[in-house]
Amino acid sequence: MTARHESQTAAPSKGADCASGAHSWAADCSASMPREGPAPLPASPGAQIVYDGDAALATGLNRLRQEGLYRVRRVLQSPQGVRPVIDGRSMLSFCSNDYLGLAAHPLLADALREGVQRYGVGSGAAHLISGHSEAHRRLELDLAEFTGRPRALLFSTGYMANLGVISALCARGEHVYADRLSHASLNDGVRLAGAKLKRYAHRDVTALARMSTGSSASMIITDGVFSMDGDLAPLAELARLARAAGARLMVDDAHGLGVVGRLGRGTLDLFGMDDHEVPILVGTLGKAFGTFGAFVAGSETLIETLVQRARSYIYTTALPPAVAHATSAALALAAREEWRRAHLHRLIAHFRQGAAALDLPLVDSHTPIQPLLAGDSLRALEWSLFLEDNGVLVTAIRPPSVPRGAARLRITLSAAHQEQDIDLLLELLARLPKRGGRG
Repeated sequence: MTARHESQTAAPSKGADCASGAHSWAADCSASMPREGPAPLPASPGAQIVYDGDAALATGLNRLRQEGLYRVRRVLQSPQGVRPVIDGRSMLSFCSNDYLGLAAHPLLADALREGVQRYGVGSGAAHLISGHSEAHRRLELDLAEFTGRPRALLFSTGYMANLGVISALCARGEHVYADRLSHASLNDGVRLAGAKLKRYAHRDVTALARMSTGSSASMIITDGVFSMDGDLAPLAELARLARAAGARLMVDDAHGLGVVGRLGRGTLDLFGMDDHEVPILVGTLGKAFGTFGAFVAGSETLIETLVQRARSYIYTTALPPAVAHATSAALALAAREEWRRAHLHRLIAHFRQGAAALDLPLVDSHTPIQPLLAGDSLRALEWSLFLEDNGVLVTAIRPPSVPRGAARLRITLSAAHQEQDIDLLLELLARLPKRGGRG
């Protein structure tokens, strides 16, 4: 392969961070476009060698820029919260998954420091070697009790939890049915297992019943609260179909736990469903609980099978024990302070009432995820930049995180917001620029 010499100069860029993916192998959310135009590829000063393969990659990146799909990262220079400092500027944020406002809570900071003093910083090894600490054991017990299940198993991330469960339980060639808007990691788990992924229309139980009639199904998988739309899965109907098909029902409740149900026990508690109806529950700890990591909760047999067979559990370093220690404190705090959920749901109602008065095109959601549909990717970017100019941070979500033509602002509310914050957001949304877009 031939090489050529080029000289490039790096330029500063300005944009938005990329958060958690719903419909493809790509990232969870899209970020704002750099204002100064397309940012050049990273380069060292002076001449550098660029191979043909890099030229092909550069072409692909330029295409993303032209289509309004290029993503850039922001730099957070303060603790996470509703008034963070981003790229040197104080903003009012409506794009975090910190639904209960716990990510920078002083009690959790104290617990983390205590965990470091007790266990050190890193875990040093995988759980099955020497990395499984007392803090991990205690948190797994706490999570099992919180979810009302016999056992829970910690994973380092929600993505790894979903890959580990599905690849451990599904065999090559088996049929797995998934909601079309389920999180990307669920789909990736099916692909990793070599199973046949069958996607049914969003929340369409009739379509699922029709698809699964006469065919074997090993698993039905769904989000509890859908990450990009904020609506709820029809879990009772899915459980009925799973029983009829002899399949396991797996629910990723990353955006429901801590937010809905008694004491924040999630979507399953909201619908009054137990571990017999939904045998596999996946949850994350970096959203409403404000820390980091993920878990699977279920029967003794399920969890022990995952310990023995889930590759993303076996072959990775354990979560830092100090984080596990802090998460036990977060779990207790989230359950104890019911006012956080009550305040959050009042804010959701207030926002939706105001949006309805403005005739804004909101998705029908009664969770902290409030998507405002733009349709066109460039329109979503323009809206996001307008809000940013006025000191408000809301992320523009574009394909492939959502289907083409369904770009949006993903507005997320937190218990740390106040009613006047919602009023300011509504005032700005009433002034969003109008433009034609490109579909």
